[in-house]
Amino acid sequence: MLLLLCLFILPVSAEITAPQVPEAGRKLMPDQTESFSDGLRHILKELLPILRPELDQGLLTGAGLVAVCLLLSLVSADGAPVGRTVELVGAVSIAALLLGNAHTMIRMAADTVTEMSEYEKLLLPAVTAAMAAQGGINSATALYAGSALFNTVLSALLGKLLLPVQYLYLAAATAGAALGNDTLKSLKNLLKGMILWCMKTLLSLFTAYLGITGVVSGSADAAVVKAAKTTISTLIPIVGGILSDASEAVLVGAGMLRGAVGIYGILAILAVFLGPFSRIGVQFLILKGAGALCGLFGGKSATGLIDDFGDVMRMLLAMTGGMCLLLLVSSVCFLKGVG
Repeated sequence: MLLLLCLFILPVSAEITAPQVPEAGRKLMPDQTESFSDGLRHILKELLPILRPELDQGLLTGAGLVAVCLLLSLVSADGAPVGRTVELVGAVSIAALLLGNAHTMIRMAADTVTEMSEYEKLLLPAVTAAMAAQGGINSATALYAGSALFNTVLSALLGKLLLPVQYLYLAAATAGAALGNDTLKSLKNLLKGMILWCMKTLLSLFTAYLGITGVVSGSADAAVVKAAKTTISTLIPIVGGILSDASEAVLVGAGMLRGAVGIYGILAILAVFLGPFSRIGVQFLILKGAGALCGLFGGKSATGLIDDFGDVMRMLLAMTGGMCLLLLVSSVCFLKGVG
């Protein structure tokens, strides 16, 4: 019987593949994903042509804002403060120039957060199977549950609450600038504080979770870690300083991304993220520049409204960047937990 059973022994092989890249990232996704550095270079190269129309449109909008503020300053008589009617016209003009683009950026940020979160939910099982097939079968229940929890909570918080609240923030800012109502300005500041508090609290808890579970451990070059923390803090406003503490986990776990599934998944997340993040970043820089120019001769109300729209872009950068970095860190931490 044993000799007969030997006849049924057949070689078995299997291939574990990462889920397909979402539609938003397919244009940037490289064909070859064996090398992470080459793939990232390809994504950045393909990203530049996409940003050209955004830059041109942003410059036109910035020129329009400067023209509006210049007209407002010319209407004022003998340096006297701009009248209430002129402030109302100025606020409406600025809102007309910026509300459509702000709506596009908010919807794009919401779609990006959803796509990154859904892709991560598909990627983790594939990476888990790949690591298990290599013999890394350990108890990773706490790490997986924590990563999945923060992913779900943050994506739901952003999609259901924080991103829609941006519209209310813009409405309060525009009405406050047009009417000069202090109550509306206080409401605007309250909404902004709530958004920032929610983001900082959740990501601080995530960073603390990494420390408690011992995921942020290992050794990495101190200069590389310092450079990574500085880059993350600079590129991702508001929450970059919080998440930069987890950058060592990414650097230490980078060696685990040798497999095709790991590299492909990380590049897919970056392909989905970098396009919208760069487009929002261009709008943010243009609004900051326009606000600085308008501050030289424009009224305080008009300049403040432009700054409020710039703050919306800044918060969108924080939300999308925070979500992306959380997913990257979660992926690496989970790989480390099961490996």
